[in-house]
Amino acid sequence: MADGIWHPTSRGIEEANITALMRSLGHEVPSTDPIETARRVRAFVSATQENTPWFWDACVKDLGIQWTHPYDVVLDTSKGNEWAEWFVGGETNVTLNCVNRHATGLAATRRALTAETEDGHVRTFTFAELADQTHRVAAALRSLGVGRGDTVACYLPMVAEVVFAMLGSMQVGAIFIPIFSGYAPPAVRERLEDANVKLLFTADGSRRRGKPFSLKEPADEAMAGLTALEHSIVLRRVGTELATPWSPGRDHWWHDLVDGATPDLEAASMPAMDPALMIYTSGTTGKPKGTVHSHAGCLAQMGKEIRYNFDVRSDDTFWWFSDIGWMMGPWEIIGCLLNGVGFVVFEGAPNHPNPDRVWDMVERHEVTHLGISPTAVRLLMRSGDDWVDRHPMETLRILGSTGEPWDPESYRWFADKVGKGRCPVINISGGTDIVGCFLAPLPVMPIPEISLQSPGLGMDIDVFDEEGNPIVGEVGYLVCKQPAPSMTRGLWNNREKYLETYWSKFPGVWNHGDWAMVDENGDWFLFGRADDTLKIAGRRVGPGEIESALIEHAAVSEAAAIGVPDELKGTELVCFVVLHPAREESEELREELVGQVVKALGKVDRPKAVFFVDDLPKTRSAKIVRRLIQKKHLGAEDMGDLTSIANPEALEAIARAR
Repeated sequence: MADGIWHPTSRGIEEANITALMRSLGHEVPSTDPIETARRVRAFVSATQENTPWFWDACVKDLGIQWTHPYDVVLDTSKGNEWAEWFVGGETNVTLNCVNRHATGLAATRRALTAETEDGHVRTFTFAELADQTHRVAAALRSLGVGRGDTVACYLPMVAEVVFAMLGSMQVGAIFIPIFSGYAPPAVRERLEDANVKLLFTADGSRRRGKPFSLKEPADEAMAGLTALEHSIVLRRVGTELATPWSPGRDHWWHDLVDGATPDLEAASMPAMDPALMIYTSGTTGKPKGTVHSHAGCLAQMGKEIRYNFDVRSDDTFWWFSDIGWMMGPWEIIGCLLNGVGFVVFEGAPNHPNPDRVWDMVERHEVTHLGISPTAVRLLMRSGDDWVDRHPMETLRILGSTGEPWDPESYRWFADKVGKGRCPVINISGGTDIVGCFLAPLPVMPIPEISLQSPGLGMDIDVFDEEGNPIVGEVGYLVCKQPAPSMTRGLWNNREKYLETYWSKFPGVWNHGDWAMVDENGDWFLFGRADDTLKIAGRRVGPGEIESALIEHAAVSEAAAIGVPDELKGTELVCFVVLHPAREESEELREELVGQVVKALGKVDRPKAVFFVDDLPKTRSAKIVRRLIQKKHLGAEDMGDLTSIANPEALEAIARAR
């Protein structure tokens, strides 16, 4: 990627899953000429956007999704795009497709799951062993009266039992709700109470950077007095190092209830659009919202992206560095297992006990696909190149990223140092509310630096201006003009908020809330959240543009840009930067950074101030929380619920920098 563009090989194009799909559907297949290949693939992507029912029908068939009752109609929008019904009349189950279908035959003895704890304990499970564990969870749940439509939450570290808990819950028809293991009791309780959770999976504790911490104590505090919550299943993860409070009758040890259960192989036959998964948004800007996702929607969207955008093969090993509380956790599990591909889960931090923990794991587990957020990459970059250079990571074939816009320097480091210049960066973007992607590159076409290249297959996306007109070559609103199977089925107990959030700005069109641009070549770029946009002297600018300009400076590891009130301009720009360890703070450097922004964006966007801090506050899915930075900088006393913040101490550093 010396020129900043990924170029596929002829062999890679010919052997790709997307090529096989195009061929099977009678479309011109990619050629050895890269320009002609790009033309043909873009034409195919456009065809999937123009006729979405045709594409999704073909997609679920190509994925081999099994139906306990076949569907009669692919898409019904008689109630409007907001309430679209997919695969009408069909019945299926996530676990039927992800577990049961692979439990016998050729796949049974292949490695399905590798789970590594922070202290280095590794367990592996074949597809047959995964099925056995999943079926024991299903039996345990049924023994406690949990079944169709019940809500089941998971407050566990990222260990193997997370996978068994999720799939076992879906097998019996329950709705699975993942919760970050780092959340404090009020955030956990808010979700348990809102969803009327009947059963909670949790653990005695977990480890973080070598130290044990309790999960059962905060879980007990969250569960106290909730009349709907009848049971908890507790995994013994830490053991005698921590005291474990206990409520007889409500609490059950995993090793007693699950391990001792007789496997139950029956997967509930669920209507296609019945909920399988509910993921709450982080809640950093208000009350968390429960996004609701169906059995068929999860299978179709997640399976599609893993198969075509990440081009998986049956002997691959996939690892997205994620907690179960971030949508990438369920996305990886369902997408990989549907395609019969093994994957990795990991409990710990990416740089503990050494900065090469991730690279070491890639080599030990022979990972072929590695996904990680740009923020995590910037964190690992701070340790220098030596830690990554010592690991060839020869099995790596494809890199993935999501969560936030890239800056060019970090993107190049990821592609060149981690991918060794031989791996495409499949930079995807969507959200919790669609458990998938609006934008996702295909590895058979060139991928320009930091771009997202293409619309997702079957995703009729566009860029609108303020009046709802399509625009090219300008930044505007990322929208989706037709429904997709994985779009949230409303918001849990909040119909009006759902309509207001996604469908009110452009009637009948999903407004995702991101700034995006498609250029004249058809390549796509993101510029952050539209509600983060700053208006300086009448001109709109996204904080991502400013942050990218700052990170281009060799001294800067991370950056955040916010707006503060100004009588003349309306808004002034204030920036916070984290330096690389070898660089020292100075007034000279501060002026250089101000000049860096002016050079990139012009004098109007000259920062009023640049502050040096040791860290920036982020959600547990690694997104910088600019709204909280702004509130803390402006001296707000009420910061709201901070339990979704991974490092709240960083906010105090923001206050001291004033």
